[in-house]
Amino acid sequence: MPMGLRASARPQGALISARNENEERIAVVYEHGDTPPEITITQTAGNIQTILANGIAVAIVACAAGPSLSVKDVVLVERFAGAAG
Repeated sequence: MPMGLRASARPQGALISARNENEERIAVVYEHGDTPPEITITQTAGNIQTILANGIAVAIVACAAGPSLSVKDVVLVERFAGAAG
């Protein structure tokens, strides 16, 4: 799986990189059929923010400069597991 993600029943976070720095997003991956997680963002310390899915930390973002993240910066991705063959 890309970005070091392993199969898990819990939501997971990953960075979606883009050529334009202003277009990078955080992806939260959750299992097909589950209710999409509620995303919240907390300011941990200084320029460090924690992205939470249903209250569970899935990503920590630290940057020296730039705007704070908002829920709009998080993309929900539903994972479809293929049949083993």
